[in-house]
Amino acid sequence: MSDAPAPSYPDGIVPAHADPATGSGRGRRRWLALILLSALMLAALLGVFGGGKARSVTIASDAAMLDVHTPRVIRNGMFFETRIRVTARAPIEKAVIAVDATLWRDMTINTMIPAPSEESFTDGAFRFDYGPLKPGETLDIKIDGQINPPLFAGTQGKIALLDGERERAAVPLTIMVLP
Repeated sequence: MSDAPAPSYPDGIVPAHADPATGSGRGRRRWLALILLSALMLAALLGVFGGGKARSVTIASDAAMLDVHTPRVIRNGMFFETRIRVTARAPIEKAVIAVDATLWRDMTINTMIPAPSEESFTDGAFRFDYGPLKPGETLDIKIDGQINPPLFAGTQGKIALLDGERERAAVPLTIMVLP
């Protein structure tokens, strides 16, 4: 037997083989930490924390089909894209897209392509006039925006297709905003 002194380690560091009682517990904690980190990373990849794939919502009426493609979970400060597609099933004399002001509260809208011929604010909604649509004709609109810092928890409202003042189809939306 050797009388050599045992190697000294800094405070709090003990090799696993030196104390079997504490060594086995540390191994379990490492696996638990790895499992929790993996679960967190998987949730992030699936878009649970925002930035995931946006889903479309389509509403069909006798006058038109309204499809809105926008993120439902987004992080504060992020840029986002909303696409609106209107396919006329019947003649629409004055296609107007109405967006509730509550939906765009604390958001900055950077661009809207194509630009509407008229813009207005009536009855608590932003209104964008795109003129007449014939049956079978499609109107595609792309909107780019950004979530402003004061918006927290989320927002809700609807995007509607109007024929002049008459609502022809509407998509209710709830957007969750994470910090």
